[in-house]
Amino acid sequence: MSQKIDQERRQFVSVAGVAAAATAVAPGVFLLGARAEAEPRKEPVTDKVRYGMLIDTTKCADGCSECVTGCEKENGLDLLRMPEGADPEEWDRQRPRWIRTVKVKDRLTGRVSTLPMMCQHCEYPPCTDVCPTGASFRRADGIVMVDRHICIGCRYCMMACPYKARSFIHENIDRQLSIAPRGKGCVESCNFCVHRRDNGETTTACQDACPHDAIVFGDLNDPNSEVSKALREKANTQLRADLKLNTGVRYRGI
Repeated sequence: MSQKIDQERRQFVSVAGVAAAATAVAPGVFLLGARAEAEPRKEPVTDKVRYGMLIDTTKCADGCSECVTGCEKENGLDLLRMPEGADPEEWDRQRPRWIRTVKVKDRLTGRVSTLPMMCQHCEYPPCTDVCPTGASFRRADGIVMVDRHICIGCRYCMMACPYKARSFIHENIDRQLSIAPRGKGCVESCNFCVHRRDNGETTTACQDACPHDAIVFGDLNDPNSEVSKALREKANTQLRADLKLNTGVRYRGI
C-alpha cells in the first residue's frame, strides 16, 4: 500500500513539476487568460502584509453553503468523484473539504450560529510545529499552507489542528486544476486562494461567492484595508481564543 502511494506521489510530483515549470516559462499565461485584470506578483512575499478575514455570522443564512461551493469550484475539489462501489456515507465523511459549515451554540444564551470553518491561518500554527518534513508552513504574509511536494501524508498536522480544518486525500485525483495541484496521500486545506494572492487579485473565492456579504478579506497590517476597518468597527472574536494562536480569521456574532 505504502509503495503504491509512493509511486502515485512521484507521478503527482511529476505532473505538478510540469505545471510549475510552465508557469515559470510563461508567467501569467494562465491567469491572463482566465482573469485579464490580474498580474503575477513581481515582489517577494513579505511580512509587511498579513492576510486575514472577518466573517460576520449574523449575515450567514441557515442552510447557505455558497462559500463552500465557491471554494470547491475555485480549487477543483468539485472535480473529485466518488469511486465506484464506495460507501456514500463514508465518502461524504472523508472527501476533502477546505471549508465546511458548522453550527455553534452559545451555552449562556442558547443562540445557535451557522458559520464557515476553514484554516484559521494562525500566527502560531500548531500544524507547523508537528510536521516532520516542513511541508506545513506559514508564509511571511501569514498564509498557512501545505507544500504538497514534501508532504508524506502522516497527518500529524490534522491531529494538531484544533479546528479540524485539514483534509487528507484518500483517492486518486484524475482531474485537477493547474492553479491547485493535488494528489493522493497528501494533506490540504484553505490557503486563502494563494494563487489569487500571487497574481494580483484582492478577493477570495468564498468571499466572491457569498450572497450576503458576510466575508471581508484583506491585509490586517494595512489600517485602511476593508478588513481592518471592519475589525475596528465591529466586535469580533477568535475561535478558541484561549489557545492564543492569534488567528488570521475572526468572527462576528458568536
